[in-house]
Amino acid sequence: MFKNYAHYYNLLYKDKEYTAECAHVDALIRQYSKPGASTLLDIGCGTGRHAHGMTELGYRVAGIDQSEEMINSAKARAIPGAEFQVGDATRFKLGRHFDIVTSLFHVISYQTTNLAVQQTFARAAEHLDPGGLFIFDFWYGPAVVTERPAVRIKRLEDEKIKVTRLTEPVWKCNENVVDVHFELLITDKATDQVETVKELHPMRYFFKPEMELFLAVAGFSLKYCKEWMTGNEPSDHTWGVCCVAEKKH
Repeated sequence: MFKNYAHYYNLLYKDKEYTAECAHVDALIRQYSKPGASTLLDIGCGTGRHAHGMTELGYRVAGIDQSEEMINSAKARAIPGAEFQVGDATRFKLGRHFDIVTSLFHVISYQTTNLAVQQTFARAAEHLDPGGLFIFDFWYGPAVVTERPAVRIKRLEDEKIKVTRLTEPVWKCNENVVDVHFELLITDKATDQVETVKELHPMRYFFKPEMELFLAVAGFSLKYCKEWMTGNEPSDHTWGVCCVAEKKH
């Protein structure tokens, strides 16, 4: 997963509002964190764009991602105040604590088994001091089962390539998982050569009561559970929900 996709990740998500999202996370930290929180661990940091935004807001950031390609891209940014390393969300151990742990852009939904969720939450707890915050977003179950994932086509280009992405979801209703099949057609503008990349991204959706249980088992108390970015109460049309959880003393 992401081995080839990483090369085109920044182009595919160039319109994602990273600056606004980081401002939203910063506002949540200011509301729920202890005063002076400044160190942040980003689980599933991708190419480092959230990390970059958080450093510009004054945080010192460590990012981990299981994709070596993603981490190489993040390191190439040479972001002051940020460091990156390869690490699996379920198994990493950095040997230090942070004020905040984040896991954004549905990284938690990539943990498709109960064990993977438990392990990821346990790793987040291990890297926080008591009173530290864990902030993450995920696919929200009521919207998935109400609206159902749909086939989508996205076309993008930059100065070097043109990309057409076909997204075909397969809903596994008994597993609370959607298998998202990506097919990328990449055209080199200079040569007109076309490369095809196919990847499968299984995505789990969650409901609030099960999320509360996962957090409680890992030693967290849920402080906030609202629609991502808006802060509205989630509904059956809300695909993205954000949680703020506090590590218990």
